[in-house]
Amino acid sequence: MPVDRHDAFARVLHWSMAVLILAMLFVGVAMVSSMTLRPSLLMLHRPIGIALLVLVVVRSIHRLLRRAPELPRDLPRWQRTAAHASHIALYVLMFAMPLIGWAMVSAAGNPVVLWGDLHLPPIAPHDPAIYSALRAAHTWLARALFAVVLLHLAAALYHAWVRRDGVFRTMAPVPLGPRAENASAVARENSAGS
Repeated sequence: MPVDRHDAFARVLHWSMAVLILAMLFVGVAMVSSMTLRPSLLMLHRPIGIALLVLVVVRSIHRLLRRAPELPRDLPRWQRTAAHASHIALYVLMFAMPLIGWAMVSAAGNPVVLWGDLHLPPIAPHDPAIYSALRAAHTWLARALFAVVLLHLAAALYHAWVRRDGVFRTMAPVPLGPRAENASAVARENSAGS
């Protein structure tokens, strides 16, 4: 039986991760821009990054165990391929960013402080050259993640406002009525008939 909507757990994971990822991108930019705010922002950035790593692991496992709704049959092949590729890119970047950040902090010789006395073990040797390479990688991957997030948002809005094909509804935080989808289906039938 086809699935017409992601389950509630997948939706909660999706939207909570979306908020955290956007927060992390803006916190990261602010950390680089303001030396005054940097220490307090770092205290926020590191635990949120580790939380995102845990959430992406949970989300990946959940995604492997649960079927996702199918894309509309009339969606062009290149758009299906682009959707699949962008999801792979999102998952890779969501895994890579916190791991590289953790390794970068380790290579700098600093602990990854979550809260209070709770520290994560280092995952890279203390080495300035490794730190420098990881910092550059973290910066470039953050830019790539921002670009992929913008593409993902653009695709979601395209499906919600232009195609009105129900794709957005599958991950919408609250159930949306079928009115917009029915109007879109009628419009497609009318254009096919003319």
